Amino acid sequence: MPELIEPTARLAASWRAARDDWGRGVHQDGSGLNDDADDVDTDAGFAAWVARLRQQADDSVPVAPDRVHASYWWIVSGDEILGAISLRHELNDFLLRAGGHIGYGVRPSARRRGLAGWALVAVLDRARDRGMDRVLITCADDNVASARTIEGAGGVLDDVRDTELGRTRRYWITLSDSESALSTED
Repeated sequence: MPELIEPTARLAASWRAARDDWGRGVHQDGSGLNDDADDVDTDAGFAAWVARLRQQADDSVPVAPDRVHASYWWIVSGDEILGAISLRHELNDFLLRAGGHIGYGVRPSARRRGLAGWALVAVLDRARDRGMDRVLITCADDNVASARTIEGAGGVLDDVRDTELGRTRRYWITLSDSESALSTED
C-alpha cells in the first residue's frame, strides 16, 4: 500500500533509482528538484536538498523572492520511491498562469497503477486542512493521463493557454470541509 512521506535523506539510494528511471536531467514534476542548483549525487548534496525542501514547507522561514512556501511528499511503497507530489501554499504570478498549487509525477515504471490519483486526493485533504478553499492544478495540454487524473479528483477546466511551460490546461478544484473530492477507499 502506498503512503506519502516527507523527503528524507535516508532514502537517497531509492530516490536516485527513481531518478534514473525517469532519466537523468528529466524534469520530475512535484519533486522540487532544481537541476541547475541541487546536487543529488553526493550524500551531502542530497541531504542539503532534502533540508531545503523541508524548510520550504515552514511558513515562518522566508523563501526566495521567486519562490512560495510549499510542502513536498514522496509517494512510497516501503522504501521504494514511486513518485513525488507538492502543495504550494499560495500562488505567485507564474504559478497562477502556468504551475498551479499542486505538482506531481510518478516514475515511469510505477505508472498506470492509480498512484497519481491516490496521491492527489491525499494532498487535497492536506490543502483542506491548511484552510485552502480551492486549488489550481495544471498539466500540459497533451498530457491526457494527467488531465484524467485531475478531472477524476474534481478538477473543472478553467482554460487552455500558452504559457512558459507550453500549451497548458488549467483546472480548479473547490475544496469542501465536509468531504474529500474522491473516496480514498476505492
